[in-house]
Amino acid sequence: MTSTPNSEERVAAPAFSSGDHAFMARALRLAERGAWTTKPNPMVGCVLVRDDDVVGEGWHQRAGGAHAEVHALQAAGDRARGATAYVTLEPCAHTGRTGPCAEALVAAGVARVVAAMRDPFPQVSGQGFERLRAAGIAVESGLMEAQARQLNRGFLSRIERGRPWVRVKLATSLDGRTALASGESKWISGEASRRDVQYWRARSGAILTGAGTVLVDDPQLTVRLEDGEEEFVPPLRVVLDPGLATVARGRIREGDAPTLYIHAPDAKPPRGLSAQVASVPVRAGRFDLEAVLRLLAERHHVNEVQVESGATLAGALLAANLVDEVLLYVAPVLMGAQARPLFSGLDIGSMAERLQLSLIETRQLGEDTRLLLQPAAPAG
Repeated sequence: MTSTPNSEERVAAPAFSSGDHAFMARALRLAERGAWTTKPNPMVGCVLVRDDDVVGEGWHQRAGGAHAEVHALQAAGDRARGATAYVTLEPCAHTGRTGPCAEALVAAGVARVVAAMRDPFPQVSGQGFERLRAAGIAVESGLMEAQARQLNRGFLSRIERGRPWVRVKLATSLDGRTALASGESKWISGEASRRDVQYWRARSGAILTGAGTVLVDDPQLTVRLEDGEEEFVPPLRVVLDPGLATVARGRIREGDAPTLYIHAPDAKPPRGLSAQVASVPVRAGRFDLEAVLRLLAERHHVNEVQVESGATLAGALLAANLVDEVLLYVAPVLMGAQARPLFSGLDIGSMAERLQLSLIETRQLGEDTRLLLQPAAPAG
């Protein structure tokens, strides 16, 4: 998931000041406030600065609402004239549900725009920069681009790779087990870990599971936050169920979140089913997982998928090189050799074939340890 700047941006790459870095860092922090509400749009923050003073700032708060630049310009008023706009993503130059931000910046009379990165969305992709430069505004890009890409890794995955960013959530014992041989898994992790999972669900566009998990655990897969916490867009609940064996049972359709059943082409959805359904090819008895992810990206505009399933689906995704991130909650318990592993179906015959993960972050949650890991080689 790397992008190569165009030749004009590469040649003109400026030396950014410490002040530039500080204001862009502030814009990135603002952008992150939209993590639960902007999907499927990217998270964007904007800070307007004149004479080293912040005169206005804003972030994209929800899809369909005003963009970050518009909020910042409204806060600044006339003080925006002659200011520098620090924005975490290239200002848009097209009219969607809102007007083009590049035009708003031109009309406000800003003198300089510093962007963290170019927007790869085809309707933008350099056109915002072109419009600003055509109006005589100085444009510089590439400041803290790595941080900006990490922030919007889901959106960028959908646009650049045609599939969502895939995060597999697992709770494990110290001996690497995720469920007893019977399938029982409630609860391996502690209350603090289970509460933390809700925040990761809130930023996800979809939560993916398999029919086996629905039958054994009867999960609801909704976001459950404390009263008074921030608003969020409920993620789509997705069940991989080739024969639609779970449609008549379970809590998976309760609550306000929508539910999608993905089934084999020869399965017949029952009449009157209120949930959404879609078919995906099955090969050798297994779903084409790449096709599943493409469907979620193209039809449902999902940026991030959180997988909450058993070892079989988790292992299939990992074996297919479709896992971008592993969210692992390690509890100080032992479950024994007969319990189920983290990932099933990995055919590893030698140490040379072992799968290497990079540790991105570690956090203590009560007695549990949360690890955020990514495949050492980029997935896909």
